[in-house]
Amino acid sequence: MDIKISASDVKKLRDTTGAGMMDCKKALVEAGGEFDKAIEVLRKKGQKMSAKRADREAKEGVVIAHTSENRNKGVLVRLSCETDFVAKNEDFVNFAKEIADIALQNLPNNSEELLGLDYKGGISIGEKITEQIGVIGEKVEVSQYEKIETAGGEGQVIPYIHMGYRAGVIVSFNVEGTHVVEPGKNVAMQVAAMKPIAVDESGVDSAVVEKEIEIGMEIARKEGKPEALLDKIAKGKLNKFFKENTLLNQSYVKDGKMNVDAYLKSVDPNLTVVDFKHVALG
Repeated sequence: MDIKISASDVKKLRDTTGAGMMDCKKALVEAGGEFDKAIEVLRKKGQKMSAKRADREAKEGVVIAHTSENRNKGVLVRLSCETDFVAKNEDFVNFAKEIADIALQNLPNNSEELLGLDYKGGISIGEKITEQIGVIGEKVEVSQYEKIETAGGEGQVIPYIHMGYRAGVIVSFNVEGTHVVEPGKNVAMQVAAMKPIAVDESGVDSAVVEKEIEIGMEIARKEGKPEALLDKIAKGKLNKFFKENTLLNQSYVKDGKMNVDAYLKSVDPNLTVVDFKHVALG
């Protein structure tokens, strides 16, 4: 017996899942016209597609930076896909923003916890992503997730999105107030452009410091410098490393006559960076 599927049922399923009109009609036919079963048909299609594309590389996508209205917390979510075509699709971008909103509301500790959070309609974010793999026909995954909360509710988090969702930054400052917002964005842009590895030298991993000293000594030795001076020369090179790779010590990109710390102090004598997170495609 032929099952009659109305255009309104197809549209309703499309609005719920985002799947194509023909896929929705086929799912409704397979489900005997039952709406919930049709959703399950599409999800199973996504699971099969996910398994087939598990070994594919998902280097494209979008990075979303969201902060709370009072700016006391922020999140970064990278939703990855295989092609630039999908990454630029408005539905894909909006889906990533929805995931970021849920992350901001719940502040999970890691990506696994994020995927387990409720999306809507009784399914998790992970299940919705699997469903979307069937809709889009590409590997889709939350490949990075970062969060920041201000200590004791003091200070604020400033976001920045760079290059059409290809990179995102959130920076936590110790001072509240609207006077910090514009300088905060400038510093967040600095992070995106200059890619510091820590706020200052105290945040650099000891293994990295030891390796830089070792490299500095080896370079000085090859240059024929006296053995007694190697440690001092290496320490000098280490200071240069800190200046180039730690945020507060970096030369401020908009005014090379001062470093980032001096720029912040010119805005507010007490202003400094507490923490930052940077996520980028590639």
